[in-house]
Amino acid sequence: MTHEGPPEISLAPERRTIDVVPDDERHGSPRSQFTLWFGANMQITAIVDGALAVVFGADALWAIVGLLIGNIFGGAVMALHSAQGPRLGLPQMISSRAQFGVLGAVLPLVLVVLMYLGFAATGSVLAGQAVNEILHIDNATVGILIFGAMTAFVAVTGYKLIHVVGKIATVVGIIGFTYLLIRLFAEYDVAAFVGIKGFDFVTFLLAISLGAGWQLTFGPYVADYSRYLPRSTSERKTFWSTFAGSVIGSQWSMTLGALVAAVAGDAFLSDQVGFIGELAGPAVIALMIYLVILVGKLTVNCLNAYGGFMSILTTVTAFNGQSRISSRARSLYIIGFVAVSMLIAIGASADFLNNFKNFVLVLLMVFTPWSAINLIDYYLISKERVDIPALYDPAGRYGRWNKTAMSCYAIGVVAQIPFLAQKLYTGPVTDMLGGADISWIVGIVFTAAIYYPLAKRSSNPPPAMIYPEHTAMADTRQ
Repeated sequence: MTHEGPPEISLAPERRTIDVVPDDERHGSPRSQFTLWFGANMQITAIVDGALAVVFGADALWAIVGLLIGNIFGGAVMALHSAQGPRLGLPQMISSRAQFGVLGAVLPLVLVVLMYLGFAATGSVLAGQAVNEILHIDNATVGILIFGAMTAFVAVTGYKLIHVVGKIATVVGIIGFTYLLIRLFAEYDVAAFVGIKGFDFVTFLLAISLGAGWQLTFGPYVADYSRYLPRSTSERKTFWSTFAGSVIGSQWSMTLGALVAAVAGDAFLSDQVGFIGELAGPAVIALMIYLVILVGKLTVNCLNAYGGFMSILTTVTAFNGQSRISSRARSLYIIGFVAVSMLIAIGASADFLNNFKNFVLVLLMVFTPWSAINLIDYYLISKERVDIPALYDPAGRYGRWNKTAMSCYAIGVVAQIPFLAQKLYTGPVTDMLGGADISWIVGIVFTAAIYYPLAKRSSNPPPAMIYPEHTAMADTRQ
């Protein structure tokens, strides 16, 4: 029996890891996905992401439009991944074994872990600044370490506490970010800084890429949080709740970032968190805004640590055949992940904005082919029919390696190289386009085009969903 009400708040560590969530442990409604993803996106890094389009040359008006287009497109892809959660009851990257094979899925998994580390580290830089402002400490390392300890505690406790933090982040984010928008218009003649530049195709595409990249990089772990919903939960409601929460939250934050960058210029670039605190006004209110920043970053950093743990465990169990581990081992995995991310944060705080821009765009290159393969297979080829026990068995239906998926994935990544616009490399097609980076579009469209006809001929989906015996439930989709 499933539970439709809100989950009980508990500080006991979560029991489930990469195994299927049984029906009697399912609970909640799709609304929980809205608050989780809204809260995760109402945060300082999203403000910085929105500011980047203006920092690198776009007019604020066109930057906001481009960011909206990117958020909508990327949010739709991300929410399609989320819709898989209730039906499968699995972490996202375990389900990708159905496309890549039990061992083959390790390739994108390693890249996913690097993504989580990167986002956890860059987020820790900004959250550490907020901690330092609250405690009046000048040492950046101290703020990062304190924030890392908070992240580890929530992530070790698990799914339920992460949702609670997400709900808190939603409420304080709405209040805090609304106040900041009001203050921005009160302190600056914002209209004088918007619409002053003409449309520029290159920077407009950059804005779209930043918005899309932000959303698409949630794809590899979004189902980790929808998998606890009752199996009967409507896929459409799961999709729209996730989509709305993520897109509205991110666009709100990014719009604020674009406007702040337009009016503040170098004052924002030199100290993003400090400038937001000064914008808040009186010291007491500034303190509250720093707390808003901290809660928002804590939400998304816990998602990164939790997802990183899931991905590492999925990688390890591909070789040892396990599906569950002890609570102690789970805690050690998460603490180790957070420790590494803190070390990266301490060493990477210089030139933060430029490094973050390149980090997001590189991630697009490696994750758009994965998303294309996962979604094409699940919705169009397998048609939502998965042999779940076989996902843990290298000798089962999906085998060790799926050469078709792995080849298409590699080709999809390589095909983007001529379209890249990176700090270290600019592709020849990018030069022809005046510097516009459209590699992520190529990654999705091209990979889908080559994967679908090949997988259609070689795939072997079951005639209906196959669940483990202990979670068995009649499946009506044949």
